[in-house]
Amino acid sequence: MAVKIRLRRIGAKKAPYYRIVVADSRYPRDGRFIEEIGTYDPTKNPSVINIDGDKAKEWLGKGAQPTETVKKILKIKEIV
Repeated sequence: MAVKIRLRRIGAKKAPYYRIVVADSRYPRDGRFIEEIGTYDPTKNPSVINIDGDKAKEWLGKGAQPTETVKKILKIKEIV
């Protein structure tokens, strides 16, 4: 099972809002997920990022691979 840390879109049309989730890579983008570890709101200036660093580090330690966007978010929050 390839586990990814990725964004799950929940926002309205033209108003994106994302949850940062841990999911199997075979599941659809907005489908089933294992655990929610944070949120990301790119519509605000500056962007609002809320993430549980302990859970993120735990999943990274278990071998979960972040997507490129999530990797950038983790670097901004100094988790990676």
